[in-house]
Amino acid sequence: MSKRHINHIVIHCTATTPNASVESIQNHWRRVLKWNDPGYHYLFDKNGVEHQLQDESKQTNGVRGHNHDTIHLSYIGGVDFQGKAKDTRTPQQVASMRERILDLRSRYPHADIVGHRDFSPDKNKNGIIDPWERIKECPCFDVREWLSTIYN
Repeated sequence: MSKRHINHIVIHCTATTPNASVESIQNHWRRVLKWNDPGYHYLFDKNGVEHQLQDESKQTNGVRGHNHDTIHLSYIGGVDFQGKAKDTRTPQQVASMRERILDLRSRYPHADIVGHRDFSPDKNKNGIIDPWERIKECPCFDVREWLSTIYN
C-alpha cells in the first residue's frame, strides 16, 4: 500500500490511437515533455494487458496540481484514426480496468474516482462539468456513469 495519502483515483486515455505502443508513449513523455516520471501508474494496452509504470508510493504526472495524492490509470487510445476524441476502449481494456479499479477501491475506499476531464473548472458553478467547460476530453467517457455499471 502507498505511503501517500490518496484522495483521487483518476482515469485517463493516452490521447493516441488504440494501436500506440507503451514504448512510444513513454518515449513521448521523456523526449518531448521532458518528464522524469511517467504520466500514469497503470497503463492498459488494447489487449487489456496492464503495465505498471510507477509504484503507487511515487507520484506520476497525470493531473497538474493533484499528483501528490492521486493514483493514475489510463487506457491506450482515446483518439480515433481521424484524430478526434473518442472512447476507443476495447472489451479487454474495460475488463482489466474494472479489476484494477475494484482493487484500488478496496485499498483506498475514501478516494474519489474521476476522469481527468472532471478536474476542469465548473465555470457556471452548477456542480457539473458541462462539455463546454472541459479543458480536455480525457478519458473520452463519463467515469461516474461507467462506475455505476461496476458497482451495480
